[in-house]
Amino acid sequence: MSGHDHHVGPADHLHPALDLPYGLPDWAFQDQERPGRLDAEPTEPAVTTASADADENDNLGLPTFGNRDWIGTRADLSARRPDVAVVGAPFDINTTNRAGARFGPKYLRSTAYDPGTYHLDLGIELYDWLDVVDNGDAHCPHGQTAPSLRNIERKVAGVLAAGAFPIVIGGDHSVTWPSATAVARKYGWGKLGVVHFDAHADTADILEGNLASHGTPMRRLIESGAVRGRNFVQVGLRGYWPPPETFDWMQDQQMTWHLMHEMWDRGVRPVIAEAIATASDGCEAVYLSVDIDVLDPGFAPGTGTPEPGGMTPADLLRAVRSIALETPLVALDVVEVSPPYDHADNTVNNAHRVVLEVLAGLAHKKRELAGGTVTRPGHRPDPASLRYPATR
Repeated sequence: MSGHDHHVGPADHLHPALDLPYGLPDWAFQDQERPGRLDAEPTEPAVTTASADADENDNLGLPTFGNRDWIGTRADLSARRPDVAVVGAPFDINTTNRAGARFGPKYLRSTAYDPGTYHLDLGIELYDWLDVVDNGDAHCPHGQTAPSLRNIERKVAGVLAAGAFPIVIGGDHSVTWPSATAVARKYGWGKLGVVHFDAHADTADILEGNLASHGTPMRRLIESGAVRGRNFVQVGLRGYWPPPETFDWMQDQQMTWHLMHEMWDRGVRPVIAEAIATASDGCEAVYLSVDIDVLDPGFAPGTGTPEPGGMTPADLLRAVRSIALETPLVALDVVEVSPPYDHADNTVNNAHRVVLEVLAGLAHKKRELAGGTVTRPGHRPDPASLRYPATR
């Protein structure tokens, strides 16, 4: 028999481990009906069982943050009363450079790599201790700043009314103005501290005639009285803006800022410890705002105003976790993720992990109150270092 006439059958090359030809089932080599064959006769669906149903993913067609339950209405949110509700703020018409942050909520839900839900450092399964839901997006009609910002404030207020911790995914940084305003109304006007990670101070008075620019929200919050300057701390500032007269105004408000040079000179840990102490001093609650451009653009290229010389993800993620553990944290926003300018989903994944680090801190504090134990390979933070909001 010539080599051309030889027929290789299913038993000729058996995979030693699977006892199948190259690990493939028999129907791969035979002319018989097989799954997915177009000319196969339709058959009755198999009877499902409880164990089979357990393997199905009910949210497969609906991208939600972390594949958590979709709770789209305010009434359903109030009935559920989750620990945390994720809200999208797809708004970016107040950017000064590159737009695209309106796609941040969509991409953090749909394209962030899912690393699992067990936090190694704290030894905790996040969703064993936290009920986290996705409350959808605030309606941000195109080209309309005022209604968009009002809708964001109302959306966050709805989360707070349900007793949940709001996590707001932007959107440009102007969304912090309505989001933090809603939180201040809940926890007390002037009683809310803010820790703000950013390459830029965002304390301009007005930019190109726009009072609601993404470069002005922190001034709006302080001018309104929602946040006192003495409890407003900025971390990671660098670059070539704003000018000295803006820092003069910040000094007059008793704001605190930590330049990247200071972090390089002193180290991250003492700077974060000081930021925690300043933001929490005399406050019943703390708001955390993370502009992803606080990271060096080598780690987060997908943002509107990238500025070289920024933080590393290792430092930012541990800093955020420390703030979640050691302050009476009541809300988070992560902003300025612009997916059209991202590379290999680096920016999206870093922003996603900021959220996970905050969830880990909240989960640990809840576990600590319940007397739960840390599992391997985690460690237990000093219980004396933990801070809780006045209203939990």
